[in-house]
Amino acid sequence: MFSRRRPLVSVVVPVYDVAAYLPACLDSILAQRHRALDVVVVDDGSTDESGAIADRYAERDDRVRVLHVANGGLGAARNVGVAEARGDYLTFADSDDTIPPDAYARLVAAVRKGDADFAVGNILRLEGDLGAEREIRLPWMDGMHAPYVGSIEERPELLGDVFAWNKLFRREFWDAARLTWPERIRYEDQPATTEAYLRAERVAVLDDIVYHWRIRGDGSAITEQRATVADLRDRWRTKQMALDSTRALGSPALQEVFRTQVLPGDMWRYFLLVPGATDEWWALLVAMVQGLWGDDALVRSGLGPAHRLTGWLVTHDRRADAALVMSHLASLGGRPIARADGRLDVPGLDTTSIDPAALALRPHEA
Repeated sequence: MFSRRRPLVSVVVPVYDVAAYLPACLDSILAQRHRALDVVVVDDGSTDESGAIADRYAERDDRVRVLHVANGGLGAARNVGVAEARGDYLTFADSDDTIPPDAYARLVAAVRKGDADFAVGNILRLEGDLGAEREIRLPWMDGMHAPYVGSIEERPELLGDVFAWNKLFRREFWDAARLTWPERIRYEDQPATTEAYLRAERVAVLDDIVYHWRIRGDGSAITEQRATVADLRDRWRTKQMALDSTRALGSPALQEVFRTQVLPGDMWRYFLLVPGATDEWWALLVAMVQGLWGDDALVRSGLGPAHRLTGWLVTHDRRADAALVMSHLASLGGRPIARADGRLDVPGLDTTSIDPAALALRPHEA
């Protein structure tokens, strides 16, 4: 029988130089229908007014506490917040995003009803100027979040939902599983969430929208970061950490889905950068693809046909050919690459020395 006491939900909010966005974030948290909140704001060495804004919220609402710490990055700030959190449940929010008013109530109810270790819900993306945002549905997230309660072994594709902030954890589970966020590294969400899925006996999945994820600006800064060696090195390391967890804790069937359908999910974004890559970045990309996928070079993956082919070319260190494919794809402006006899046809590409499997189209692609 459930306790009549409304459980306390701790919300950890890392903050760094988001003065323009922080009020909307905190307002959305404090307006939750689930009122029993412990909001732990971690001011991660902000250089703008973010810390002062958080302090003013704490003065007005005793559910808010603010920790001012030296800058340590997102993972470290989350870990600081977790250490100070007092709730029965634990969740996270990035300080430029917002949370729908019923989100925490729905997540708590799902964990309790399903006797789950944590619950995960669907998201919307916010694009556009502050106060005039467009709400964008994400079909790949919609497809992942059909209602379900059970082991990740039965829904391994859910490992593709790597986000920290659309999940609510029982604090007992978080501590027992010894979960933590990697520090001083980008893409820290995937290793931690993968570990959580694998260690949970039961996960509750909701199709409800529980989070609004803001995309700031035009995204060019993200693209510029991906083109750096430091970004690519972090991406390789966090993918390897997640892969190691699946090998240690998952069944062979789950490992196969993770390696072919989940782990490659964002590699196309890196392949797009091949034509303008530096020698050092290209060498690291080759080593990364060879290290994570070996000789099959993403040919069996869930990537699109042009990116499966590029994966094969990267594995075999065929830089000029990979650049040719990606440049041709870019020139088409979103149109598909021509297909001939059930295979990709790229002008200027000598296909006689390429594995036919790397060129092959699947029935729905022909």
